[in-house]
Formats: sequence, structure tokens, C-alpha cells
Amino acid sequence: MKQLTTLLLLLIINIPSFAQKDAAYWNKMADGMSQALIKNFWGANFDGYADRYYFNYGSNMSNMTTSHYWPQAHAMDVLVDAYMRTGEKQYKNLFPLWWEGAPKFNFAGKMNPKDPWWNVFVDDMEWIVLAQIRMFECTGKTMYINKARQMYDDWIWPTWGPEDEAPWYGGITWKTDVAKSKNACSNGPAALIAARLYRFFNQAKFKEGKAKEAYLTEAVKIYTWEKNTLFDRKTGAVYDNIDKKGRIQKNWIFTYNIGTFLGAAHELYLITGDKQYLDDAVLAASYVTDRMTRNGVLSDATSGDGGLFHGIFFRYFVKLINEDALEAAARKKFHDWFTNLATVMAEEGVNPNTMLYAGSWRKAPADNEPVGLTPHLTGCMLMEAMCVLKPLK
Repeated sequence: MKQLTTLLLLLIINIPSFAQKDAAYWNKMADGMSQALIKNFWGANFDGYADRYYFNYGSNMSNMTTSHYWPQAHAMDVLVDAYMRTGEKQYKNLFPLWWEGAPKFNFAGKMNPKDPWWNVFVDDMEWIVLAQIRMFECTGKTMYINKARQMYDDWIWPTWGPEDEAPWYGGITWKTDVAKSKNACSNGPAALIAARLYRFFNQAKFKEGKAKEAYLTEAVKIYTWEKNTLFDRKTGAVYDNIDKKGRIQKNWIFTYNIGTFLGAAHELYLITGDKQYLDDAVLAASYVTDRMTRNGVLSDATSGDGGLFHGIFFRYFVKLINEDALEAAARKKFHDWFTNLATVMAEEGVNPNTMLYAGSWRKAPADNEPVGLTPHLTGCMLMEAMCVLKPLK
């Protein structure tokens, strides 16, 4: 019966076929888009802004606001992707500059004299921390993960709970001044951070502070809370939040929340070997492929925070697709869906002259059209993901 259900789902999705692209093609696309990120968005590239070590919110100085902190983390994630893929120093050379500029231009940094990396939005800090951990992963420089650990221990984990207060019974807070709003966007990333601090604990050579096992305990606790509170065990949906009045917002289901939930589940599966985590990840991913896809693609996302949502999902989804323990039918279904999506973007959504993506799957931006940072990052993340996607056997 399970095999029949899987076959029917594959028939319902009815993904159109595209000419096969080889690894060289995807590497060329990723190179072009990552380099376009630096050329068009890195603030210090522009006359009069030599010390603006920060990614602008719009291409070619079309939007210079610094009121959006969290996209900085994802821009750095893309540079880490590109550096890990190519080994080219043009990406790595920006790491210390961004390390200087990100806290300097953090709009909320001055609100906390103890730490310029601090932000009133807990999830903004979490994205930054995840990027810091990846910077350590690819360079071995412990200053990156030491900062990540300090931010998690000082600013993120303390927002947990209280565990005995109904109807929340725990959860990581979304915003420091709204203590009773517990969101998927703050709990999925927090579980990922705790799991990764556990995984890299020995490599980072932490000597003081919490014991290694404490991070795994916290990762499991955060993940279990999100699963019990915001995860629909029948459909795989991840609901956005339980608010300060104790109401669960079931009308808001976003790809990035599903991405971090399945990412945390997969991370915990790799650590513990408990197949239930893998099953949770597959169910959550299937909600996106089966219920959020129209005509072979996800919704267009051309600006604002939403421009980043799909890219975050892609980052964690590709790791799941590559998981050796994934059932063959699920892998093929996910692999075909993912490859189709990337092909549509590459062939129709990316301007071949500028290598910019503006968030519309089937309409590339004009040569002189301003493009937002967030949708272009989603494009970069999908192209980088295609470079690490393992071929089907």
C-alpha cells in the first residue's frame, strides 16, 4: 500500500522533463550568481563607500537601508558555499571584512552595549550564529565558533521557556520584547545551532562553559517542543507561531520554517541514528513538494523577508535528498522536483547578462532593473545546492 501511495504521488506531481544539465553547467551558474552577489551588493565595491563591509539590500546601491540584519547571514552563507566548492580566495578574503562590518551596521547593535552582534530579533541572531559556525567549518578559525557559542549561550537559549507555563510549555522566543511569542523561525534554527555546537564541540576545543552533552539535550528539547507545538504530524506542515495569547497561527505556512525544521530533524538523525527524525524530515519536505508547488514551481518571492524563504528551504532540503538512508522512491521524487525547479530558474528566471535573479521563476530581471538582495540570495542558494546534489544511482 505504501509503495502504491508513493507511485500515485509521483503521477500527481507530473513534473515536466528537461534536458539533463551536467556538473559543469551548475558550477558555471553558481559561479556567475555568487560573483554577481559580490559585484552588485557588496557595499565596499561602490565609490565613496570603501569601508562599507556589508551587503546592500538592493543591487547597485538601489537600496542602502541597514534595517535588515538577518540577510547578512545568508549572504555570508553563500560566500561559504562558493568557497567550499571552489577554494577560491576571492570569497574567503571577504570573511574578515564582513566580520568587521556586520556588527558595525547592525541596526540594533547599539541597543546592547555588551555585544554589537546582539539584535532584538532572536531569529536574526540565530541566522548570524549559523553562518558563524559555517565560517568555522570551512576555515578552522575558532573565533567564529567561539562567538557563535557565546551568542547562543548568552542571548538565544536564555529565551527558552518557562516550561511550566501553559499553553506554551517552553519554546524559544521570537523577539526579546515579546516574550510569549514562540515562532518556528526561532525554534528551528535554535535546534540546529545547539545540534551543531554539539557536533563541533571537540573540533572547536571548547574548554569552559557548558558540557558537550548539554547542547544535544537542548537541541532535542527545542526540536521536540516545535514538533509537539507547531508541526502537523498528518500533513507535514510547520505552523508559524504560537502567539502571546496562546493561539497557534495555522494560516501561515512558510518554506523557510519547514526548511529549518527538517534541517534540525536531519541533524539529530545524523547524531542519534533515530529514524523518527528522518521520517519527520521526509514528511515536512513532502508538504512543500506536494502541497506548495504549482505548475512545477513554488510561489514567486520578489522582495522583503519572503524573498529568502525558499532559499533557506533549499539549503536544508538538499542535505536530506543526499541522505544515504533515504528510501529510493522518496529520493527520486525529491531529486526530480529539485532539479526541475533549478532548471526553470536557470533557464527562465536568471538574467544571463547580469546573472541576477529577482524572485520570479519564469521572468528574468532586465539588465538595468534593480534586484533585491533576498531573492538573489535564494537564487544563489539553489544554484549552489545543485552543485552538491548527488546524482541518482
